[in-house]
Amino acid sequence: MLLEKIISISGKPGLFKLVSQLRNGFIIEDVTSKKKVSIGNSSQVSLLDNIAMFTFDKEVPLFEVFENIAKNYDYKEAIAHKSSDAELKEFMTASLPNYDTERVYASDIKKLAQWYNILHKAGYITPDSFVKAEPETLEGEPAQEVSLEKEAPKKSAPKADKPVAPKAKASSGAKAATKSTHRKMG
Repeated sequence: MLLEKIISISGKPGLFKLVSQLRNGFIIEDVTSKKKVSIGNSSQVSLLDNIAMFTFDKEVPLFEVFENIAKNYDYKEAIAHKSSDAELKEFMTASLPNYDTERVYASDIKKLAQWYNILHKAGYITPDSFVKAEPETLEGEPAQEVSLEKEAPKKSAPKADKPVAPKAKASSGAKAATKSTHRKMG
């Protein structure tokens, strides 16, 4: 199973999988209960694929940290997120030895352990789950990139291939005026 479409939603516990995009939101599926619901574009959503952990020299993608945890725990459940701060720091040091102790807080480590265990319980933590693959398609449709950010409406540029004829005033000579403004381009 691939982990690229797993998301966290602010204000909702657990993790979710993006199923499809709607005109004004997304259909998501809870990774543990498999219950599908729709959410609006206004929801604050974070793709786990876009989250990284701080180290002293770079930012390490979250899934690389998950992979380290999986290897350390032989692809089994990890430490509970309600463990003591000392146990969580030891867990983090084993998972990402050079993590930045000033920028990675205990709450971040708790969330990391919780998310890992949720994904493990849902069957997402396997040796094959950390291999990147081609984007999935939904029932024969071509793969589409899903954007979670609300885009501003795009203004279309005026078309330059045909000159625009001025609108004639509604009068008895309107037909004659419009005929004279249309010319054959050649």
